[in-house]
Amino acid sequence: MPRKLLLSCGIVAALLYVAMNVIGLLQDPSQGVMTHTISELSAIGAPSRPTWVVLGVFYNLLMIAFGVGVWAAGRKRTLRASGALIVVAAIFGFFWPPMHQRGDEISLTDTLHIVWTAVHNLLSLAAMALAAFALGKRFRWFTLVTISVMLLCGALTSLQAPDVPLDLPTPTIGLWERAILAANLAWLVTLSIALLNRTHQPTDAGPEMPVVDGMG
Repeated sequence: MPRKLLLSCGIVAALLYVAMNVIGLLQDPSQGVMTHTISELSAIGAPSRPTWVVLGVFYNLLMIAFGVGVWAAGRKRTLRASGALIVVAAIFGFFWPPMHQRGDEISLTDTLHIVWTAVHNLLSLAAMALAAFALGKRFRWFTLVTISVMLLCGALTSLQAPDVPLDLPTPTIGLWERAILAANLAWLVTLSIALLNRTHQPTDAGPEMPVVDGMG
């Protein structure tokens, strides 16, 4: 039961992050889904920042619990390593430096925000790749498609990213960032469900009962 509860935290964390985005946009109507980045919801001075920071603490705690669940469910070293990286990424997220709002003077915290984003993304992609090798073929292909979508949308986001601090138009930057978010959260929920299904496999049916490994 504790392991199932920990794995379920991945689904709860994904739902919470979606709620954080919705609440943030409602609190700051000046930001658009298409035209503004997710990070701007937690920017210094943004009306949505206080709520985002509080909910972000619960999100990171849920991700730490989920990472522990993935590690505990690991039959292979790669899956345990994936769980460990999920925990590291979540702890790293507690110290995420905020960016400034558009048009404000750029400082060290803006640079550190970019560094944190890059490191967090690398940790997340590494965790995804390791989990893909630990589970079945279908999950491996699903992860490959997910990572490809995230990298493509990340490249499209980077084309408009330099215009954010200059307060220049960024007509689709929010779309690409939220596509990355959607792909990442879909993968998170799928991993959680795959591991939960594996924990439901009968253990008293004798050695001849085949065991399904993840989604493969």
